[in-house]
Amino acid sequence: MTDWKLGETYQSASGEVRWDAFGDGEPVVLLHGTPFSSYVWRAIAKALANGRRVYVWDMPGYGSSEMAAGQDVSLGAQGRLFAELLAHWRLDEPQVVAHDFGGAVALRAHLLHGARYRRLAMVDPVALAPWGSPFFRLVGDNAEVFEQVPSHLHRALVREYVTSASGPGLHPATLDALVQPWLGDSGQPAFYRQIAQADQRFTDEIQGRYGELDLPVLICWGTDDSWIPVAKAHELAAAIPGARLRLIEGAGHLVQEDAPAELTAALLGFLS
Repeated sequence: MTDWKLGETYQSASGEVRWDAFGDGEPVVLLHGTPFSSYVWRAIAKALANGRRVYVWDMPGYGSSEMAAGQDVSLGAQGRLFAELLAHWRLDEPQVVAHDFGGAVALRAHLLHGARYRRLAMVDPVALAPWGSPFFRLVGDNAEVFEQVPSHLHRALVREYVTSASGPGLHPATLDALVQPWLGDSGQPAFYRQIAQADQRFTDEIQGRYGELDLPVLICWGTDDSWIPVAKAHELAAAIPGARLRLIEGAGHLVQEDAPAELTAALLGFLS
């Protein structure tokens, strides 16, 4: 991740958050998912920054932000923090683009914490029950055991897990960059900590309120997503009044890596 550095910090209740912004114009905020970081937005963020001010951040417990024992990295904490960050950045009504877990974070900030958006685009979001693969649930129930596996086995497990987010497969350098934050004395326990805290109740609390969304919404979804089936795209679009649905053929869950040109085009058309 040597070519992707976040130069600013914000001290939150869940630890230090790394963030950055670039470009000039109308503000757009990008939210990553799990187990990723703002790194997945690197190419698309640069494209969107042509005529816009683009904000990126690593959620606490992810990427270059703080990872610590006892840290609250739940969807509940991240939703509150996102509303705080928008106030810190003095953004009253930005456009928001959120992937995976970031979709739930953006939805919770809006529906529960008063965050206002001009437009909301979600890419393969975590938003509808049930979610979480059998592996995800196994790790969540046994996080303390998995934290103790030998480092070489942990590395192999994380690489395999991250690889499965892509339809056609990830470039080796990209895979290395996505896995690297989860290695070492702080990264390995942080990987299992965030899974252990990924409780479905945080989306159950808001799922019945999607009909209240009163803003333009775009839902993009990779048709080959093996983490959250594309049937959820149609279900979510039906639950949100006026939502547009854009299916991206051949892309898996990590659409930013699988089909960056198609996703960028969809986002540019919507945000313009």
